[in-house]
Amino acid sequence: MGKKSEVYLFSLVLLSALLQCSGAILFWTAFVNYSYSMDNQTVNLFCQCGVYGRNSPLLPASGIVVLPSSDPFGCGSDTVYSPNNSALVPWIALVERGSCSFSDKINAAKRQGADGVVVYNLDGTGNNTSKMEHKEAQGIVAIMIGNLLGKDLVNLVNSSVEVKMVIDLGKPLGPWMDTYWLYFLSISFFVVTAASIGYFIFVSVHRLHSLRAQMRAESRSHTCAVCIDSYKPGEVVTVLTCGHFYHKACIEPWLLEKRTCPMCKCDILKALGVDAEVKKDGSPISPPDVTVVTVSGEEHLYNVPLTDTSTPELARHQDLHPYDNGAFEGDSQIMNNMAARG
Repeated sequence: MGKKSEVYLFSLVLLSALLQCSGAILFWTAFVNYSYSMDNQTVNLFCQCGVYGRNSPLLPASGIVVLPSSDPFGCGSDTVYSPNNSALVPWIALVERGSCSFSDKINAAKRQGADGVVVYNLDGTGNNTSKMEHKEAQGIVAIMIGNLLGKDLVNLVNSSVEVKMVIDLGKPLGPWMDTYWLYFLSISFFVVTAASIGYFIFVSVHRLHSLRAQMRAESRSHTCAVCIDSYKPGEVVTVLTCGHFYHKACIEPWLLEKRTCPMCKCDILKALGVDAEVKKDGSPISPPDVTVVTVSGEEHLYNVPLTDTSTPELARHQDLHPYDNGAFEGDSQIMNNMAARG
């Protein structure tokens, strides 16, 4: 359960980063309300047909629509706007997209006192809009509208019709509506999914490796190091002074020849106080009787009855010590040697 939580947390972090990226490319629509008088009639039109520039303040703007007098694209530092009563009446520059950057167009109108800039799209794009980025022109409201609407406004202004425009903040334009965002979202989804799967595989492999190492360790603890065979129910094992245990039939010949534990190299006879390697008659000393355990089918090897039932407490501990075993009391020679050294 803990590993699943880690995978979930890892995916959540990646998704949070993804949402932050989506917030960075979020756009806002613009409500455009324009009105004019023609044939003694006032026409008032309203639509949510604009998009705020990425670097534009999300504020309203209003004024008389004014066209650049020399260049419809509004490029260059010599662009001249000639609004009526420009010093008193707020005005909004209306320019066509193209020929120069959005920043150049916006800055040219801003330098001449415009309260807002409306860029209409290229010919042949209908009323479609795109997202404007103008990092070098900030601090003034700037939106884009479609080509058809822009051309209608240009015709009205060129016909000496005064057009008043009000720009207001609309709704957020979700990045999912953008084609590029769909690609980005798809790639990000696969990246997050692949990262989550990769992390899950890594955790699973790590757990499997740890489990196998634990199983190998347990297998070693249930295998006689002399014959490399597993202990079976009913077999007799011998526990040495160092705490390691082996088949009784395997360890006795070993001790007669090596006198040390096969695993830790502890000198067993020396630990028992037996220095002489042979008896007086020249025969080798038999290994002392140590703790003898009969293996049963229990889960733990040490939770089995001892041959010597006078010390049942030993069966409940893994730190068995041969000096606490009554089996040594039957070996008078060992006890005499130990007494002589005492």
